[in-house]
Amino acid sequence: MSSRFDIIHKDAAGRIGRLKTPHGVVETPTVMPVINPNLQTIKPSEMKDFGAEILITNSYIIYRKDELREKALKDGLHALLDYDGPIMTDSGSFQLSVYGEVEVTNEMIIDFQQKIGTDIGVPLDIPTPPDVHFRRAEEELEITIDRLKEAREMVKGDGMLLAGPVQGSRYAELRERSARTLSEIGFDVYPFGAVVPLMESYRYADLVDVIAASKKGLDPTAPVHLFGAGHPMMFALAVAMGCDLFDSAAYALYAKDRRYITSRGTYHVDGLKYLPCSCPVCMSHSADELKKAPNCTELLARHNLYVTFEEVREVRQAIWEGNLLELVEQRCRSHPRMLEALKQLYKYSSWLEEVDPASKSTFFYCGPESAKRPELLRFGKQLDRFTIKGSALIRANSGKTDNQYDNVLMFKPPFGAYPQELAEIYPLNAEVLRTPDYESLEQAYMNTIRLAELNPEAEFTFIMQERFEHPLVKELEEMDNFTVVRLESE
Repeated sequence: MSSRFDIIHKDAAGRIGRLKTPHGVVETPTVMPVINPNLQTIKPSEMKDFGAEILITNSYIIYRKDELREKALKDGLHALLDYDGPIMTDSGSFQLSVYGEVEVTNEMIIDFQQKIGTDIGVPLDIPTPPDVHFRRAEEELEITIDRLKEAREMVKGDGMLLAGPVQGSRYAELRERSARTLSEIGFDVYPFGAVVPLMESYRYADLVDVIAASKKGLDPTAPVHLFGAGHPMMFALAVAMGCDLFDSAAYALYAKDRRYITSRGTYHVDGLKYLPCSCPVCMSHSADELKKAPNCTELLARHNLYVTFEEVREVRQAIWEGNLLELVEQRCRSHPRMLEALKQLYKYSSWLEEVDPASKSTFFYCGPESAKRPELLRFGKQLDRFTIKGSALIRANSGKTDNQYDNVLMFKPPFGAYPQELAEIYPLNAEVLRTPDYESLEQAYMNTIRLAELNPEAEFTFIMQERFEHPLVKELEEMDNFTVVRLESE
């Protein structure tokens, strides 16, 4: 557990936190723009204007180039980049994954990062790609763990923070084992590595599995960095699973390819008739002017950064208000592969329920996937707290209490039946569909059947409206203590 990371607000597994570094406190979740020491589309000194609180660059690139190395050793990393805020440095692991070898050892690159004054250093881990054989993934993980232990021995005290990358390819067993081992060693930040190939191939459901397995092995309060995650479309999803830091070269790489980022996806600028954004770039240029501008690449990079940090603020506000999962569901409907990821996310609802705050803002039902949210799982677990004795009326609409019954319950999909006294209590104060979908009704009736089973001595009468018709109603009708009265219309 990092003593330098404080959590100040939570929603789902997401949180607003403060990470203390030698060059200042960073509020999370946030994005670290990637700075290429050799080629800077936008100067590091300008990054704060977009909302950046921390940057990331590559210490291996600096080390390999004589001019950069000497200046960094003499004046420090911050002087080299002309940036006075926190800076994280990667170790060359990316180059290792691309080229198969690098010209430094783990010990050399850790020592170099300390000497140039980096705020968060990264050991030379081995980023095992997806879809390799289990044995290879396990062998490379063991090498990574040995290197991380070596790095931990080298980095002591209150200076540079040390990252402990969690590896293990796509194998949940290895990811969780890696995370548990690194937790025992103790690091300041825990990056989840080698996930870029999954994102590049839109395998977001697999990414969900990797994050979930890694998180299960960590202390839930440990700060997490999702390496290479730079598109704002997936920030909400990753944050809801407990990721705190992202790094993005996408703003510059996409700009070079004339691509225009939005929180819903990416456009090629040459196909745009209008600019659907209100950032300074888009407000001062028409689509045609942007396409023809001699500095189009720089302008696109600036737009991409504005949009990136706008989404960061959107996610933070959603956490603060307690509606992060609603934002996740909105963002995940922007692409079929993201929708797959949303469905995969709710397969981990039992884990999310353990960390999700018990009370927050109004629950909004946003579609069939909402019926699997952790709030529904928690409600189902609490049904045994409802003791129903005597006669009980279940109805959909609130109104004057019927004194003919000992109990009056409300029926609201996807929750089912519950005492009307709880109608204004979260999450039963939910905004839901007037005409429920199949999934919402299924969950509601499963809960109602369970409630009747838990209270076998009670006699339930359900005033069922036509819009609540569902195959599970037959199971209710077959119960000894349940009567269903159908209404043709409301």
